[in-house]
Amino acid sequence: MNEKLAAATTMGAVTLFVADLDAMTAFYRDVITLRVLSAEGDAVVLGRGSTPIVILQHSPSLRHAAHGSAGLFHTAILFESQAALASALASVAQRAPHTFTGSADHLVSQAFYLTDPEGNGVELYWDRDRSEWSWTHGQVEMATLYLDPNLFLREHLVEEPTDTALAQVGHVHLSVGDVGTARDFYVRRLGFDATLSMGDQALFVSAGGYHHHMAMNVWNSRGAGPRMPALGLGQVDLALPDADALGELNERLTHFGTQVADDGRTITFADPWNNTLKAQVAA
Repeated sequence: MNEKLAAATTMGAVTLFVADLDAMTAFYRDVITLRVLSAEGDAVVLGRGSTPIVILQHSPSLRHAAHGSAGLFHTAILFESQAALASALASVAQRAPHTFTGSADHLVSQAFYLTDPEGNGVELYWDRDRSEWSWTHGQVEMATLYLDPNLFLREHLVEEPTDTALAQVGHVHLSVGDVGTARDFYVRRLGFDATLSMGDQALFVSAGGYHHHMAMNVWNSRGAGPRMPALGLGQVDLALPDADALGELNERLTHFGTQVADDGRTITFADPWNNTLKAQVAA
């Protein structure tokens, strides 16, 4: 049995259950500068090019989760250039400056943080080249250094339109109840590599040597149990390179007793906090 996720695994779209579909669509379209790829019934898919990034599912019967619950910490949208990131950041500054919550240079990346109208965290970021990342004893070196958003805009904002530049979900960060249980599920069962461990506070994991495709922390949710249906995170998608990789993941999860729904094209399963994940072969 293969114990690891395929190295070419990447993140797919993040589905959010939302109360106000029009307002949330406007935010991700007009503020974050994604494009509506489809809008059918109660679902709106936004992204760049042909790549879905956020799927908004209208769920007016749901309510917000209680404070301290497990769920989404943030969806991190990776832009292909600093110019494209600067363009999105400028849109935030012009259209919804009150949503901005901070910024940081993480050594491997430059990142800007905000909160959408229904309280979901969003990160907009750009990666430095992998040749500039440093690893020590199997752990990637990351930090939280000051990053001046105004200076970033002055240095990287260009007049040419960049809203067609490629972007994708780079990573997804979750709020969980405890790091040990997260490690058992995401590393031992799911097959990610642990890339950075912050004791009992947070864990970062990836496939193929990326700094992190997913992360789990207890900063707002220590001790949280399984989620009840609520607004916010609906599903995290994983994109695997081929059918063999998908089959190996299914075999591994089944081996460890994780309940898996398999429709022949995708497998769907839940982590210990009832966060739903769906894996499929990348389009």
